[in-house]
Amino acid sequence: MRRQFLLSVTLVLLVSGLCFLSGDILGYRTVAMILLMVASVLGMLFEIMPVLLASALSAFIWNFFFIPPTFTFHIGETEDLLMFLLYFLVAMLNAVLTFKIRKVEKRALEKEEREKTIKLYNTLLNSLTHELRTPIATILGAVDTLTESRDKLNAEQENHLLQAINSSGLRLNRQVENLLSMSRLESGMLKPNPDWCDLSELVNSIVQKMDHPRVKDVVVVASDKLPLVKIDHGLMEQIVHNILHNAMQYSTTEGKIRVALNYQNDAAELSITDDGPGFPEEEIEHVFEKFYRLPQTKTGGSGLGLSIVKGFVEAQKGTVTLRNTESCGANFQIVIPAEASFINQLNHE
Repeated sequence: MRRQFLLSVTLVLLVSGLCFLSGDILGYRTVAMILLMVASVLGMLFEIMPVLLASALSAFIWNFFFIPPTFTFHIGETEDLLMFLLYFLVAMLNAVLTFKIRKVEKRALEKEEREKTIKLYNTLLNSLTHELRTPIATILGAVDTLTESRDKLNAEQENHLLQAINSSGLRLNRQVENLLSMSRLESGMLKPNPDWCDLSELVNSIVQKMDHPRVKDVVVVASDKLPLVKIDHGLMEQIVHNILHNAMQYSTTEGKIRVALNYQNDAAELSITDDGPGFPEEEIEHVFEKFYRLPQTKTGGSGLGLSIVKGFVEAQKGTVTLRNTESCGANFQIVIPAEASFINQLNHE
């Protein structure tokens, strides 16, 4: 508040000084309009008390320095006296009304944000009801079967149940990780911790850990002189995992995914391309929104994966773009500014 008082008084004095230097050109009635405009601008930016002070100060400055006779608070003409009183009244009313309008707008905005938040969390709750209940039910059912009927099961049936438990456990873990990641983003406490990282090794490690029965192959192609880059290993791992998981979900049977890695213009670049159906052009701008899922997509997923990708990329001052390929697929292009290891470049040479 103290800063607002100081800025308000400073601005009024500065504008008044400029007007005084140009008084012969402007005329005192024009100066009144200029000072009234200054008070209006302050009313849109500051709290009511600094604006009231600025309005009163501008009125008295206009009276003392500009209304004839100058350098006195006496006003010789009745017309000028009436104008001064109207100026004072308009300036004060403008300050009060502008402040009230701002309060109404703020309340309306807060109400809109609350409604939006409730809608988002209802969407999340509805999604998680399915996303958590289904794997939990699968795990409990498989465990019950193994416990109660183990003597009646052959090795193939036991293996099938164990695989179902493992798959459901991974699905649960993925949802929990997405929720924790979104919580970190929304809290504003996400602070990247860059360290030297081999992008090729990171991506290949993620690919080896992922289960991708619908995808025939995941090809990782790295530039011949790809250096070590200084990025946040954990955030980058989540970014790549989420995009690959999305691509594997929607790729065609026996499809392929291509991951290209490069470093140029002081930035690490990742290009991930699949041969799935791609995205409807009108939906691409919404893909990175929280809880957003394409219409008529299969069940499963909370709509958080790609929004987390965008948040983690932007946390590292990078960009992520999505486009459809000419051969009916999707391409994610990630560019993250990063320091490169000069020693690693020498080793390549």
